[in-house]
Amino acid sequence: MNTQNSYLASKPHYEILDGLRGVAAVMVVAFHLLEAHSGGNHLNQIINHGYLAVDFFFMLSGFVIGYAYDDRWSRMSIGTFFKRRIIRLHPMVIVGSIVGAVFFYFQESPCFPAIQDTSAGTMLLVMLLGCTLLPLPLKWDIRGWTEMHPLNGPAWSLYYEYSLCIVHPQVQQDSFVRSRCCGGMFYGAPLSYRTCG
Repeated sequence: MNTQNSYLASKPHYEILDGLRGVAAVMVVAFHLLEAHSGGNHLNQIINHGYLAVDFFFMLSGFVIGYAYDDRWSRMSIGTFFKRRIIRLHPMVIVGSIVGAVFFYFQESPCFPAIQDTSAGTMLLVMLLGCTLLPLPLKWDIRGWTEMHPLNGPAWSLYYEYSLCIVHPQVQQDSFVRSRCCGGMFYGAPLSYRTCG
C-alpha cells in the first residue's frame, strides 16, 4: 500500500456527506427539468429553490477541501495542491465543453437562435477556449444566453471553484478551526452574493 492510500485510509469517510451530495444533485436536476415547464415563472415551479443546492455544493466543497488538505500543508506545496485540484476538476471541464459543442452543433432548436450564424470554426474556437475555463466575453456567446461559458453552462460553478482554490492555500493554512468552520463559508460566499445580490 503506498503512502497516499494509507494516509487517505486513516481519515474517516463521512458517508452522510455522500448522501447529502446525492440529494443536492437530484434537487439541481429536478430544478432544471421542472424549470422548462414553469413558463419562466419560478413561483409556478414545484421545486423553485433547487438552485440553493449549488450553494450547498460550494459549502460542502469548502469543508471537504479543508478536511482533506488541512493537515497536509507541512508535507505539500501549494503547487502540489493546485496540481491535485486540476487533476480532480479539469477533466469535467473538458468533457463538458466537448459534449456541449456536439449538442450545440447537431441540435436545431429555437432555444439556440445563433446556431445558423455560427461556423464550425467559431464553434470549435469557443469549445477550445471553454476547455481553458476562462470566462468568454459576450461577443463569443454563440448560444445567446449571456453565459460566460456558452457551450458548458454549468462550468461557471467550476470557474468559482478554481478561483477559490487559488485563494484557499493562503487563507486556510493557518488553523484547523478556520479550515473546518470557515471553509464552507469561504466557498459559499460568492454563491450567496450571486443569489442575493
